[in-house]
Amino acid sequence: MEHYSIVLFILGLMIVLSALATRIKIPYPILLVSVGIGMGFIPSMPTIILDPEIIFLIFLPPLLFDAAYNISYKELRSNLATVGTLAIPLVFLTTTAIAVVAHYLIPGMSWPIAFALGAILSPPDAVAATNVTKGLGLSHRTLTILEGESLVNDASGLIAYRFAVAAITGTSFVFWKAGVQFLTVALGGVVVGMLFGRILAIFLLRVYNNNLIAISAIVISPFITYLLAEEFHVSGVIAVVVLGVALAVHSGRLVSPEAKKQNKSFWDVVIFLLNGLVFILIGLQFPYVINSINHEDFLPFIGYSFLISLIMLILRIFWVFSHSKNLQKSIEKRTKNIVGFRSNLYADEKIDWKNSLIIGWAGMRGIVSLAAALSLPLVLSDGTPFTQREPVIFISVVVVLITLIIQGLTLPLLVKVLDSIEKRLQQSKI
Repeated sequence: MEHYSIVLFILGLMIVLSALATRIKIPYPILLVSVGIGMGFIPSMPTIILDPEIIFLIFLPPLLFDAAYNISYKELRSNLATVGTLAIPLVFLTTTAIAVVAHYLIPGMSWPIAFALGAILSPPDAVAATNVTKGLGLSHRTLTILEGESLVNDASGLIAYRFAVAAITGTSFVFWKAGVQFLTVALGGVVVGMLFGRILAIFLLRVYNNNLIAISAIVISPFITYLLAEEFHVSGVIAVVVLGVALAVHSGRLVSPEAKKQNKSFWDVVIFLLNGLVFILIGLQFPYVINSINHEDFLPFIGYSFLISLIMLILRIFWVFSHSKNLQKSIEKRTKNIVGFRSNLYADEKIDWKNSLIIGWAGMRGIVSLAAALSLPLVLSDGTPFTQREPVIFISVVVVLITLIIQGLTLPLLVKVLDSIEKRLQQSKI
């Protein structure tokens, strides 16, 4: 009953703070995280430790489904090359880079644990990206790339995390088998999402004139899809994303216009409440993780966290600009070699320098990284304690807070500066 009252209090506070954030014109996730940190240090405040299973089951499916359902399928398809390179190879490259830094700088950090830390922090968060960038006047293409990347990279990061945890707990790890397992898990998620989407489509057609039943079926569909996928040991994240995209593409003939409007209104409220709750809960974890480590390790771990955050940011910006350059070369090559209506193939994927920098800067981490860190096992396969668990969780939480607060606060300023520079460049050309 006590936790029930706390959740209601947090939700009420979140609504007030969101209204305040609108008035003072800062991204509301930043204000919610900051208030969550402050609340955690109140002496009478009960300690709230997030259950990773609750995050993966209660928060992740609806948030991913809503993002996938509302994304522009046409723009997602036209920017598939950019989304793909950010969501898969960049995630694994970031995992490796963090692992190398952690292994050589943090005392006692073995390779498997370092790779687990890298996998935890490698995927940017869909919730953070979409909420921090709201109201900044970004182009639909830039938002589609950020949202599309975040929909897929959670799966890449969580799959890499599974392999790292398997190595930590003593399970044999073979690289080629890991590659096969990755494809199996990913493709299995696609199959589950498509199959359940087909079943849902048939049901929706049969209840086309019953708005209440149709909306109820849509609401529970991401949870069922996620559970089914995880039951078959494939990616629940990918399954939910595929379901959301498929339903969005065919929603015009599956549900009535009135039901579609009601469904959107319902999801807007649910997602708003879940988002706000997520960001406050992230902040509330900071006091808990501080108490879990030795106080003499506090400053060194803070330093490691800032270094890892900086490396992730630099690597991401470098990757985005490199991809943009390679994409431009590919477009020019196709334009020279292909004539007729195919000469403009992939021309819509060109990313200018301004949007490249914005996409690079917008790689905030969030609830998925936090849940993955808290999911680390307490003991190894031989029964010995997992001694590095608390440092990994502490660094993960601090990195999430650094990326949310620093990158989130500076992103609006960056957008304004880049817009000003772009206008001056255009005027100088005139």
